[in-house]
Parts: sequence; C-alpha cells; structure tokens
Amino acid sequence: MSKRKLVSFDWALKRLLRSKANYEVLEGFLSELLKDDIEILEILESESNRDSARDKSNRVDMKVRNRKQEIILIEVRYEREFDYLQRILFATAKVITEHLSKAERYENVVKVISVNILYFDLGHGEDYVYHGKTQFRGIHYHDELRLNTKQQKLFGKQYPHELYPEYYLLKINQFDDIAREPLDEWIYFLKNEEIEEGFRAKGLARAKEVLDIMKLGEEERQAYEWHIEELRYQASLYRSSFVDGRMEGEKKGIEGGMEKGMEKEKKATEKIMKQAGQPMEKIMKYTQLTREEVEGL
Repeated sequence: MSKRKLVSFDWALKRLLRSKANYEVLEGFLSELLKDDIEILEILESESNRDSARDKSNRVDMKVRNRKQEIILIEVRYEREFDYLQRILFATAKVITEHLSKAERYENVVKVISVNILYFDLGHGEDYVYHGKTQFRGIHYHDELRLNTKQQKLFGKQYPHELYPEYYLLKINQFDDIAREPLDEWIYFLKNEEIEEGFRAKGLARAKEVLDIMKLGEEERQAYEWHIEELRYQASLYRSSFVDGRMEGEKKGIEGGMEKGMEKEKKATEKIMKQAGQPMEKIMKYTQLTREEVEGL
C-alpha cells in the first residue's frame, strides 16, 4: 500500500494550522520537541499571517501563545542565510520589547521560545536537533546559578534560563530517516511529507487527516501546487546564482593566476638578459616591460 503524500509543513502553517480546530497538530509537534504538554491559547499576529507578496518567500513564520503565557516563534526556512543566528536573536528581542509596555516592570518580560525548521545546513555539527539556552556557571566552582527563594516564589522558576529565550534548530536534511523516538517521527514527516503507519507521536494522527492533499478543495490544491512550484523555482534561482558565482570566481582565479605567472616569467627573463649584458632596448622588446620597470627591477 503506497503512502499518501501530505501537505508540506510550511504550507500547513500558512493555511491550515491557524484554525483552532487544527491546533492539535501544532500542539503535538511542540509537545514532542519541548518535552512538555503544550496547549496553544492563540495565534498572534506575525509577518506571514497576511496574504501578500511574502507568499512567494521561502520563509514562513508563526507566533503562538501557550497556556503558560510563553510566546513560541516557529519559522520554516529553505534558503541559506549566513547571519541566520543573529536574525533569530533579533526576532526574539523584538518580541520581548513588543510585549512589554513602557509602564511594565522587567519581571513581566515574556518568555520566548524560537523554533527553527531549517532545510539548509547551518554551521558545523553532526546532530539534526540543537537546543540553545542561557546558563550562568561559576568560573571557579562550575556550579549553575539559581534564582533565590524570593525570586523562585515570584517567578515560579528555579534557573535564569527558564526566564530567558531558548532556541531550537532542526536541521531537517541531516536527519537519517530512522525514527528512534517520537520527535524523530515528526522530523521524518518534515523531511519526507509522509507519515509511516507505525508512527505514534502526538499530533501526527491528526496531521495525517488534516494535511492529506487529496482532501484539499480544488482552489486550495491549485494554490498548493503553485506554492510547491514556486519553491522549486526559488531553489533553482539560488542554485544557479551559487554555481554562476563559483564559476566566475574560478574564472577570475585562473585569469589572475595566468597574469601572475606571465609577470613572473617576464621578470625572470629580464634578470637573465640583464646579467648577460643585453642592451635595454632588447630587454624591453623581449619582456614587454617599460624602461622604468626594467630599471626598477
């Protein structure tokens, strides 16, 4: 029995998973990733909430608030971006400032979790899921700084990293297609747009139902096909620009190498002729060097 191809996750974020009836899908994914029982209260305004020219972008983002009043940013990115780490830092800082009015105290700074689903290779590393958080460790005793008793009571947290932003980087293309745990089942879907029969991760059963391409209406299906074609076009443009740039660089490198080689050969010839006592005019004729260049050597 052939497996049904499902709608890609970025398309689902844009069109299908914003409906409250489909929160279960996103809640399942986040629960498996964050190792917590995530319940979404609302989807907040974000850049890709609006239908606009951004529909052509290879970037999709969603911003949700959970029952703990944390804000979770979810982004899907296809093309390489060298300053991506700095950009997600800026995005979390922007959310923090947006959700803190001038009259509020710093204790009301919102907790932000940045989830990044990446289809390009970011940095060097063998894993396919990376988690980053801020920890304060002693440089002498190597203990982790904890909040004091009053802070723990006020904030309901034990460590500073529970207050600070956290980051998850999912390097989808690095996954080896072997599902060892429930989160891997989700990553398998993110990579292959398929859900195996034996998968039991939270949210996947609902995803299999909601994201079935065959259940899309005609208009939605056409829009989805256009979206996939646009992604292929963008990927082709990027690949072409990369190859063209590399070839141009190689061409310039070859030309530069030839020029340097010819220059070196001229100087070597000039030196031999000068040591042999050849006249200036003859040296200039054979080497194509100027009088000033010959006298300067």
